[in-house]
Amino acid sequence: MAIRLTFWGVRGSIPTPGPKTVKYGGNTSCLELRFGADDRLVIIDAGSGIRELAGKLLANDLKKGPIRTKIFLTHTHWDHIMGYPFFTPIFIPKTELEVYGPVSFEDDPLENVVGAQLRYRYFPVRQEELAASIRYFALKESDQDLGGGLRVRTKYLNHPILVLGYRFEFEGKVLCTAYDHEPYRNYFEVAPDTPGYDAEVVKEGAAAAAAENDKVSQFFRGADLLVHDTQYTQREWEASRKGWGHSTFEWALSAARRAGVKHLVLFHHDPDRSDAKLETILKDCRLLLARKQSPMQVSLAQEGRTFEV
Repeated sequence: MAIRLTFWGVRGSIPTPGPKTVKYGGNTSCLELRFGADDRLVIIDAGSGIRELAGKLLANDLKKGPIRTKIFLTHTHWDHIMGYPFFTPIFIPKTELEVYGPVSFEDDPLENVVGAQLRYRYFPVRQEELAASIRYFALKESDQDLGGGLRVRTKYLNHPILVLGYRFEFEGKVLCTAYDHEPYRNYFEVAPDTPGYDAEVVKEGAAAAAAENDKVSQFFRGADLLVHDTQYTQREWEASRKGWGHSTFEWALSAARRAGVKHLVLFHHDPDRSDAKLETILKDCRLLLARKQSPMQVSLAQEGRTFEV
């Protein structure tokens, strides 16, 4: 076992506590990664689920010494950073925290975008009053050596704001994330009888979309574990969700299978998706893989569940 992933938040858009989401969870995005025998900690996203992770760290990790970790944000939409002020280690002296993430076209640095939640107008403690040592780093597409045999590659995904996918490589194992992400599509594809129709433009648009989708597939090719955006069904997406920046179950399943992924985890559950509906979709996905005689495993992201590779 080289990498362990535990989910603390699996929901997209907004927390959804209640009886219909109690099994798989209603907190927004937060992933705990552990690497190797020394249990090195990396966190992806600071949605509402990071509060529960903080409780675990205080009960276990803090006994071994000050908490030192990195948080990699996929992006700064509210559901992915809303738990940050409730991440208790930021209030504890000697905590050392590095926060990485993409910054959009806006002028504000990452420190302001994320840390602005800690202002009196929103929260009773200001960022300047935190006891922890916190540093912020803006990320672009890159390949970084994090030391100790751990590398992380980043890839821009398709969303209304800059989003990064992460590919962690450690001791021959690979874990990838691909959310919030919508497949690239041909915006020039229209019916031939549309005024101004240009067959060559349509052809070029299709080629460009296919090339971008292939880049994403190459990014998670051969991954042992892929956490992929599956907020919508194909029917939902086609009816009214195009351009919202999220994938379908059908797309994720097909893309992961083509890329030779070993285990796909369905993630970023829609706020209106109940536990029962999620299980129906999972059953359908497994039946489809069986019909295609695919060896790929598929699972649902579930709060508190740990996956090992």
